[in-house]
Amino acid sequence: MTDITPKPPSENSLPDNFDPFEHLQKIYIPQHNALVNRYFSDLGDDWKPNIASPRSALRVACTMVDNDNQLIMSLRHHLLFDLLGYGRKNLATFYGSSLDAALPVSGHPQLFLYFSQDSQAVPANGKRLDHEKSCRLTRYACKTGQALPAITKANLLDIAREIKTQFVEGKKGIVYTSGKVAVSYTDPPNGFPRGGRWLVNSKSEAITLYQKLSNVIDRPFDINKINVITPEKDSTTQTSTQTETVLGKQYKEPVYRPITNLRFRKAYVAFGGSVPPIFLIDTTYRNTALIT
Repeated sequence: MTDITPKPPSENSLPDNFDPFEHLQKIYIPQHNALVNRYFSDLGDDWKPNIASPRSALRVACTMVDNDNQLIMSLRHHLLFDLLGYGRKNLATFYGSSLDAALPVSGHPQLFLYFSQDSQAVPANGKRLDHEKSCRLTRYACKTGQALPAITKANLLDIAREIKTQFVEGKKGIVYTSGKVAVSYTDPPNGFPRGGRWLVNSKSEAITLYQKLSNVIDRPFDINKINVITPEKDSTTQTSTQTETVLGKQYKEPVYRPITNLRFRKAYVAFGGSVPPIFLIDTTYRNTALIT
């Protein structure tokens, strides 16, 4: 048989006449007013409520009293923490400059150029080396309805023809020599937001490549925005003979920035999202491109 005898309240139970809002007021108001006193400490410890001065009027407006309802408490809190800015006190100091932020380029189409070794130059059992370089077409927007004009097929054809002029000779892509020298070019407004490095064997060759790419996107080239890093460690000039074991299989250890020739193969434009890329030119003929 079920025992229905009333049990005495435990020590942790709330009283029968417990009022949650009144309890919250008793806890919240002293905490809030302590912050008000600190914020207006310039008015002195013996300050009495008055609206004789702008500071005193603000303190009266911020100070909570027992007969405040929920709306008035919320307004007093909002006035102190948001409008007067107490909620921003003692935050971590920001060191730096807003000028350090790169120009947002996500709304612009992105042009990719792909380079790789000729197949006959790949060592036996070696890995084919390649490199992909990209920049943004900052003269255009990806889609209509933006501040800049949306890129058109005619624009893409012009870019494709200029790529052919700059990076194709005798129906083959031009070749540059990759090596240990890392050269970057940072010019956010003109399409180079992060200055991704181009590994080359000499600074002059990188400058030529960046000049060609700037010509393709019809943007000025500024040699003062070139940055060159030449590590002390020399390039690996031959295939590594050392091996490493991963998951029970042996692989050759990677070589360090080898000196090798990389040939231009293809170029395409990406728009982000679900939009498929458009190939502008492809010397491998594996993709349908705008021009041959």
